[in-house]
Amino acid sequence: MNMLSKLLAIALSVSALTFASAASAQEAPDALVKRISDDVLNTAKTDKDIQAGNISRIVSLVEEKILPYVDSERMTSLAAGRYWRQATPEQQKQLITEFRSLLIYTYSGALSQVRDQKIEYKPLRADPADTEVEVRSQVIQSRGEPIQLSYRLEKLANGWKLYDVNVMGAWLVEAYKGTFQSEINKGGIDGLIKSLSDKNKQLASRSSAKK
Repeated sequence: MNMLSKLLAIALSVSALTFASAASAQEAPDALVKRISDDVLNTAKTDKDIQAGNISRIVSLVEEKILPYVDSERMTSLAAGRYWRQATPEQQKQLITEFRSLLIYTYSGALSQVRDQKIEYKPLRADPADTEVEVRSQVIQSRGEPIQLSYRLEKLANGWKLYDVNVMGAWLVEAYKGTFQSEINKGGIDGLIKSLSDKNKQLASRSSAKK
């Protein structure tokens, strides 16, 4: 699972960043990804603060460039599975907040690792009327085999949103689903919220120590 986490971190830093600019809701999802990716990858590669691991700079970039293009509610509800409907509106809100914070730290930890990666895209298999699509690609590195990536997106009123990422056959939501279920079985919805909160506090502490 540690290796999967590392691959997810690298993949998320490369793939999720491609949603870094406002674009027309009419633009095809693969076109959006291709158009934005080069610019954002260049930023990650050339920004000295990001390369040096400046946490405040990285977190700011993640919040500004990535999160607006992620459907945090759907991602959280999918990870929680059937337990999502058992949570109160307030618990759902807390889960979304804590899970989003966890993803911020995941993205932030990976951004400083971006060096020479390039993305190659595969033809989009979708109809113009589709409201959910899967964009497939692979990350090419100077060393090692290409990392196979797929992105699940949905078309909402305000444009395309990312809600899941597949890294070498493993979907991000599924990877978290087992952890969510385990924590809920031990302490209920509140137990999961506390677990995520504690993890985020731990990551925040580590981040502060690096400043």
